[in-house]
Parts: sequence; structure tokens; C-alpha cells
Amino acid sequence: MAGENSITGGETYGSEQPVIHTIGFADLKDVLVKGLADFNAMPTHIIFLCLIYPIVILIAARVYAGYEVVWLVFPLLTGYTLIGPLVATGLYELSRRREKGLDFSRRKAFHILQRHAARSIGVLGAMLMAFYFAWLWVSWIIYENYFGAALPTSVVDFAFQVFTTPAGWSLMTVGSGVGLVFAIVVLALSVISFPMIIDRDVGVGMAIQTSIRAVIANPVTMTAWGLIVAYALLIGSLPFFVGLAVVLPVLGHATWHLYRKVVEY
Repeated sequence: MAGENSITGGETYGSEQPVIHTIGFADLKDVLVKGLADFNAMPTHIIFLCLIYPIVILIAARVYAGYEVVWLVFPLLTGYTLIGPLVATGLYELSRRREKGLDFSRRKAFHILQRHAARSIGVLGAMLMAFYFAWLWVSWIIYENYFGAALPTSVVDFAFQVFTTPAGWSLMTVGSGVGLVFAIVVLALSVISFPMIIDRDVGVGMAIQTSIRAVIANPVTMTAWGLIVAYALLIGSLPFFVGLAVVLPVLGHATWHLYRKVVEY
């Protein structure tokens, strides 16, 4: 029987498999509404601005200082979706606490560091970071395949190469296809596993297995969720990345509610 665990702050859970529910598009709308409600109740945009802008400023400074990293900007930013579930772990904890009527002040987002879940989160986080760096490496291989070792010297030069040449069009097509594969794999492995570990004292293996089962049971809905996340991140990135300070927390909270709809113990 599940019960409150005084050490982890979550609930203990045996070896039995949880029930996976089938959900529809109306459920996706509902989890987004709940995610927005969580964000309004416990706004964390300032924290995310502090996380996002140092990275953006560092990349911009290197680009305009003449370092040949222009080609890396797109893989770096799109790859952020691969580690998003790790970044959002504190948000899952806040949503969990608010749902249970516990203290959900922002400092409680770090409560997971004091729980047994921290170890499993670290393992899953390392896995996502491995995918992230693998994506950067593969991106370089794809770029080098079409343009060789010569790197663009400016943003204008890079844009010209990508948008006006057959090699650039092929680069976008192949890169998008490979990126989609990375995104699908990470979605299957992590969309449920991170919230489940926050919620229950389970191992990494069971969490990943449950996440994969959830995606297999809801292929269309989970694909739609992945597209919602991708487009929301794109829109949030357009106004100088300011929108990400709202988009990321809302998506994080919404993912918690997605987990709660799909998984039942």
C-alpha cells in the first residue's frame, strides 16, 4: 500500500506496474490550463530568466567576438528540449506539493535534493545530458558532411549558406529529421519518468519502462504533446528568449498534470 514517506517526501511504491490510461486532445488542453494555473499560483519566471540569459549572452558574445560557433547556435538551442525534463524537476515538485496542499513556496523546488529521488533524477539527468551532447556531435557531423571543415565567419554568411544553397536545404532537412529522432526517443524515455520519480519512490528502470508504456498507449496524443512543447519553445524563443521564462515553467507544470492523467496506482 502506498504511504507518505518521511524521508523522500513522496510515496513508497511496490513492484506492481501502474495502470496506464489512454488520453485525448481535450486532456492536453486541460493539463495546459492546469499548468498555467500552477504558474500563476507560484510564478518562477525570474528563476528561469537567471538560467536562460547567461547562456544566451555567452553564445551571443562568442558569436560577435568572432568565434566560429555560429553553426552551433541552432543545435544548442533546439537541444534544450532534450534536457527540458531535467530542468523542470523542481516544477514537478512544486506542482506535487500544491496538489497535496503542502507548502509550495519557490524554495521547496529544491526539496527534491533532500530526497531519495535525487539519486534517480541524477541518473536520468546524466542520460539526457548524454543525448544532448550526442546531438551536438551529430549536428557537427551533418554540418561537416555538407560544408566541410570550413566554418561560417558571420551570422550573415551562415544564413546565406543555409537558406540559399542546395547544401543548406539538405542540411536543414537531414538535421531536422535526425533531431526528430532524438526528440522522440527522449520523449518516450522521460515524459513520465521524471514526474513519476518525483511522485513515487521507484527505480530508474521502472520509471523509464512506465514512460515508454505511456507513449506506446498514447502514440498520437504524446506526439501532439511533443509538437506542442516544440512549438511553444520556438514561440517563446522569438522575442529575444524572454518568452521562455514563462513557457518553460508552464510546460513543466503541465507535464506534471499530464503524468497524473496518464498514470494511476
